[in-house]
Amino acid sequence: HTAAMAGTGAKAAVGFLVAGVLAVVFGTVLTFVGPIIIDDQIVKNTVIDPNNDMSYTMWKDIPVPFYMSVYFFNVLNPKEILTGEKPMVEQRGPYVYRKRCQKDNITFHPNDTVSYREYRQYYFEPSMSAGNESDVVTIPNMLVLGAAVMMETLPYAFRLMISATFKTFNEGPFLTKTVEELMWGYDSKLVDFLNKYLPGMLPSSGKFGLFAEFNNSNTGLFTIFTGQDDIRKVHKVDSWNGLTELSYWRTPQANMINGTAGQMWPPFMTKESTLPFYSPDACRSLELVYQRPGEFKGVPLYRYVAPKTMFANGIDYPPNEGFCPCRKSGLLNVSSCRHNSPVFISHPHFFNADLSLLDTVLGLNPNEDEHGLFIDIHPQTGVPLNVSIRLQLNLLMKRVSGITGNIDGPVLTTFHTNLVVLPTVMEYMQYGFIALGLVTVVIAVIRRSKLFCSQSKENLSHIQQIDLFQLYLALKNLVVTVFPLL
Repeated sequence: HTAAMAGTGAKAAVGFLVAGVLAVVFGTVLTFVGPIIIDDQIVKNTVIDPNNDMSYTMWKDIPVPFYMSVYFFNVLNPKEILTGEKPMVEQRGPYVYRKRCQKDNITFHPNDTVSYREYRQYYFEPSMSAGNESDVVTIPNMLVLGAAVMMETLPYAFRLMISATFKTFNEGPFLTKTVEELMWGYDSKLVDFLNKYLPGMLPSSGKFGLFAEFNNSNTGLFTIFTGQDDIRKVHKVDSWNGLTELSYWRTPQANMINGTAGQMWPPFMTKESTLPFYSPDACRSLELVYQRPGEFKGVPLYRYVAPKTMFANGIDYPPNEGFCPCRKSGLLNVSSCRHNSPVFISHPHFFNADLSLLDTVLGLNPNEDEHGLFIDIHPQTGVPLNVSIRLQLNLLMKRVSGITGNIDGPVLTTFHTNLVVLPTVMEYMQYGFIALGLVTVVIAVIRRSKLFCSQSKENLSHIQQIDLFQLYLALKNLVVTVFPLL
């Protein structure tokens, strides 16, 4: 019995030994093979392929909810600004909109690329907002102030005419409208006038609004790599609207279309990796850099942020010289792709900008937590877990002689004389001459008839001389009365 138990124990020991050895071997194999298997699965699920039902559906119709939070700087002292005081603003918002993205016109090409247009729609979310779309705010009038700067170098007479046009349509330097009107458009007689008589001057017809062109629109025709031949190229842009480079900027480097379309990136990222992407709204390629590791609901991530040099000017950061003409660091001049209107992009509250910009506006308080731009990426898959793209739209305000401000003094006199008095005088003159001519003709006919009936040739000659003298006096009186006005 003892021998039997010993034999059984020996067999068990051998069994445990074999199992242990197999576990060690299997574990060792997995150490090398496991990552390969996982990476292979990541590659299969990352490639843009209609046969990958789950990943393709996620790429085509992004299931993750995106939200656009809009803040307005309500101008508190519009009248004082016109007299030279600094703008004083208060931040209003957020007004939150759920953004729905859907890719359409999807076409795969033999060179392992795919083309598509991504359409976007926005829906107001009252429960997430700090106000309603019916809230009224005052902001600079982009039509008037933008046109003033754009026409600064045009002849003075033309600027006066433009100023008269603005005044005719009751358009001033500032607008007071509801959030809904400012976002999605409001009826403007000035816009209707410009679209009718100067077609092509404005980017769109119909209502004028800050985001009127965004809703129910697409971001252009993107052609990106599927990653089928090289997973390192997946999601990278091959062309945009058929272009492999832009023409907005001054150097080939600035005009390059780099990185992805800004939604996903190639997998297997490291801390040395960057996040380049092309933004049609910013009219250029941008690049984020690694900041720190982190977690999002237990999932590891890398946080990438905007470097301080992103919107630096060409003096502080020479590689950005191609994006000039520049102003203070922290402002990106996008006028070249915004119909030459004086529009600039920056971080909110001039975060990471030249400190002197903060001195130009009262009411700004920049800090990284609220105004920094970042993207949290799962490094193994290149999928964003948390995205916060924070940008501020700025308009250059400048006093332009002949357009902005009130017209007074000699300018007002000249303006009134040339555009009010003279047209009125000319109108009365034309009717006066017509009336005078008709009266003269009638008198001549009547006199002529009487002469034939009752007077001699001598009397006829005398009367004609009197008539001519009376006509001369009438014309002289008209000239003396009218021409001093000219």
